[in-house]
Amino acid sequence: MIAIGCDHAGYDLKKDVIDFLNEKGFDTLDLGCSGEPVDYPEIAKNVCEKVVDGSCDKGILICGTGIGMSIAANKIKGIRAAVCSEHFSAKYTRLHNNSNVLCMGARVIGSGIANELAEIFITTEFEGGRHQRRIDLISDIENNN
Repeated sequence: MIAIGCDHAGYDLKKDVIDFLNEKGFDTLDLGCSGEPVDYPEIAKNVCEKVVDGSCDKGILICGTGIGMSIAANKIKGIRAAVCSEHFSAKYTRLHNNSNVLCMGARVIGSGIANELAEIFITTEFEGGRHQRRIDLISDIENNN
């Protein structure tokens, strides 16, 4: 299950990504918004809580740039959110960082790229190995600050 949410700037792109993912056979959980103005940190929190509690495997957050959502998401313990607007970053944030939330900017990319990034992010597995040590170091920082 993929938790997905947006602010009002990302509403149309969120609908496109959900449709695309559902057509590809991925289950999605739409956690807002309805297109009306909202405070994006609340949406980020709702999506990330579903990832942290294990009810969703990964999350996708969409706002105007993806930056605000990523800042809010990364405040939540256990979340590694990455803003991606091209394929290489979407792939390698999973391979090397084991990121669990993809953030995208609706004012930065169109639905074609967003759909491809979402699929890459969801289907790419974490490599582990030497990268796990670095994820553990990040977790240590998170737990001791």
